[in-house]
Amino acid sequence: MIQPPPTEDSQAPGEKSAAPPAEPTGRFATYFHIHLVSDSTGETLNALARAVCARFTDILPIEHIYALVRSPRQLERALEEIAGAPGVVMHTIIDPQLRTALEEGCRRLEMPCIAALDPVVSTMARYLGARISTRVGAQHALDNDYFNRMEALNYAIAHDDGAGGQDLNQADVILVGVSRTSKTPTSIYLAHRGVRAANVPLIPGQGIPPALAAVLGSKPIVALTASSDRLLSIRRNRLLALKQDRASSYTDPDAVRAEIIEARRLFERHGWPIIDVTRRSVEETAAQIINYLSGDRGKSAEAP
Repeated sequence: MIQPPPTEDSQAPGEKSAAPPAEPTGRFATYFHIHLVSDSTGETLNALARAVCARFTDILPIEHIYALVRSPRQLERALEEIAGAPGVVMHTIIDPQLRTALEEGCRRLEMPCIAALDPVVSTMARYLGARISTRVGAQHALDNDYFNRMEALNYAIAHDDGAGGQDLNQADVILVGVSRTSKTPTSIYLAHRGVRAANVPLIPGQGIPPALAAVLGSKPIVALTASSDRLLSIRRNRLLALKQDRASSYTDPDAVRAEIIEARRLFERHGWPIIDVTRRSVEETAAQIINYLSGDRGKSAEAP
């Protein structure tokens, strides 16, 4: 039986639970080097490494990325840099000779070398009874899915912040919300998942923009909102970045609260699903929208 790795909540069998020790104040994070070696773009490996590192508290990786490593000379240069910053090595190298050279090099340096995708690929191969492809960068093939994502990205950029409103009927989903509710980054992230997302800002006191009114009932619309404190913080930082410090309703606390209430009433009047992005990452917001588009429309998109 495979035991799960220990966690902060792990407890030995029969051991009585005790009150957790007091959290030390002023704790410093532990840094370590992680070397990511890929014969392709390295995006998959980088995402996997970050997901794993996120499981550990007070641990911060110093990433060293070696992408498009496809020759012995390129691998040699990577090993030279790895030797200068000891740490953990993760790779997605497919070529058998390069894999062997990397693993032997790490063995000489006494560093762990992890073939990141091997367990998943091997299990899938056994289950499917299929041969494993040795083509480098197969996940980045220029297929229909790739071109669909590029078209979705172009669409999101062309329809950002209410632009290009004359063809909202081409959207897979339309995001609405007041200023600074993560509409643009969410649209871009959705585009990378192949979803055509337009986003339309709501201006206080102006109701539904005409372009949005023209597609009511024919296109999925998702409303994004956030707490007034969160919006005030983001908007003030935005003005500072633009070197603008003039007072206006844009950063007036009472005006912002009224703006949120007005937008909320509009969302509820039209029955649009609402997502509060105050404590959500863009990825989590996009995942909720994709779930909604996939058929989970009987449930509200709003969640704590």
